[in-house]
Amino acid sequence: MDTPAVTVVVPTRGRSAYLEVTLDSLLRQRTRTPHEILVVDDGSPDDTRDVAARAGVRCVSHGERRSLNAARNTGIRESEAPLVAFVDDDVHAPAGWLDALVRGAERNPGADAFGGPIRARFEGGGPRSCGREEPPITTLDLGLEDCEAEVVWGANLAVRRSAVERVGWFDESIVRPHGDEEEWLERLRAAGGRIVYLAEAGLDHRRTAADARLAPLARSAYARGRGARASDRRRDRAPGLRSEMRVLLGCGWHTLRRACPHGVIMAAHSSGRVVEALRPRDVPPPEPFLSGDAGDVSAPWRRVKRTLGEAAFELADLAAGTRRETDRLAARQQPVRVLVLGVYRPGSLLADALPALASERHETRIVLGSMGEADPRLADQTVATGLVGGKFENLNRLLAAADGGFDPDWTLLVDDDVELPERFLDGFVALCETFDLQLAQPAQTLRSHSAWKVVRRRPASLVRETRFVEIGPVTGFRREAAAELLPFPELRFGWGLDLHWAAVAAERGWRLGVVDALPVRHETGMVAAGYSRADAIDEARQFLADRPYLAGSAAGEVVAVHRRSP
Repeated sequence: MDTPAVTVVVPTRGRSAYLEVTLDSLLRQRTRTPHEILVVDDGSPDDTRDVAARAGVRCVSHGERRSLNAARNTGIRESEAPLVAFVDDDVHAPAGWLDALVRGAERNPGADAFGGPIRARFEGGGPRSCGREEPPITTLDLGLEDCEAEVVWGANLAVRRSAVERVGWFDESIVRPHGDEEEWLERLRAAGGRIVYLAEAGLDHRRTAADARLAPLARSAYARGRGARASDRRRDRAPGLRSEMRVLLGCGWHTLRRACPHGVIMAAHSSGRVVEALRPRDVPPPEPFLSGDAGDVSAPWRRVKRTLGEAAFELADLAAGTRRETDRLAARQQPVRVLVLGVYRPGSLLADALPALASERHETRIVLGSMGEADPRLADQTVATGLVGGKFENLNRLLAAADGGFDPDWTLLVDDDVELPERFLDGFVALCETFDLQLAQPAQTLRSHSAWKVVRRRPASLVRETRFVEIGPVTGFRREAAAELLPFPELRFGWGLDLHWAAVAAERGWRLGVVDALPVRHETGMVAAGYSRADAIDEARQFLADRPYLAGSAAGEVVAVHRRSP
């Protein structure tokens, strides 16, 4: 297919019934403009992918919930069109919408972003109103003529690819449903960009009869109120709590005085703002190379929840036959050479992991180093004792010791506090080879301490292709990746190193992945439990200062989920 003139991106999460109507309206556009429709699934728990397949449109799935802006960025990355149009998954685009949008962009070659009218459409009639209020869902009406605009809304928004290249991506850290597109548009205006309102490119913002009732509209308004207050706070525009309370009281008075049910929705929105105002001031944003999560799952309620989740995931894997498929692939895998490297401390779990690292099929060599005396159970594999320094400094010493005529196809790094499933090495290599991964890691159990959510296991999945692979607790390098990434930079802690790997992998076209079928347990020690977190951050800041790296906010992106072998 030739490069389309416009890509219509539909971010969605868990609203397949709405999505079906939206896609039907987009497929009924009367246009000769070369275009494509792309659904970006932001972790939907329903049949979203099936709806997209039935409509015959391409669907890209994150595999987990991230954010609306993350879905927009994925849509941009997955398209090549010079114009990218975004619509919400609950709109109806009339037949002439796309042509009106394209004509408007052609009439305004100096503009960078475009929007059109957004009309409220309550299919069940909606709640009664006294006529003084705005509709309780997002709308936009700037008149009957095209005009320059300060802002347009993401339910009906188009941007030029050149503007994204100039201004940057949508901010994926904004997770509340308000201000997500506005932040990008503000950056665009600050860079001298222009936004144009196209009066003919209008569409309808739908609510079904069930969702047009008072209760669901009030719940939605409450969430939007919290998001609106968070957006105002983020931009230092939030009014004081006293002002917010006055508005809330005014909404209550309006409801009583006018006997106006719509006032309940207004009060719900204002209540959301008040609740958000009572929250502590947001902490400063984390460094761009951090995950934003400590990975602590030690709280009792979290342990219970994750234990139940593990049991459910095990049942899902059993029903899907993921382990059976892994064993089948392992039995068919051609023999390769595997080098296993690890540094251990007194009391480590590494000796217990040895059976899982054994193989009757592959030629393996295990090279270990000890921070103290050698563990008698690991004596045959230990080549160095009394090691000092950081993890990656010591791994480099082991790499040098292992360089004696053994030319590995795969190099595995294994931490000393991880528990491996049975027949781990054979299954891991087979899945990595089957899905042509150059850099990979096994998923971690739900009960594992892990700061990166993308590495937690997913049910009924063999492998997820990702943009990021972590530095531990187990990491696998195929020959071509090892040749470029090993030996390691002289780092003690290695924070940020994996994000640099991700940037190198993107440049080289390598495939990265998380192997879900063989989850490992990293449950004994918290991240940074044995060293200074501040020192690790300082080292990462210096290391990444002059190197390309994937932003932590983008590390959770899932490129594809493989539930069956090719």
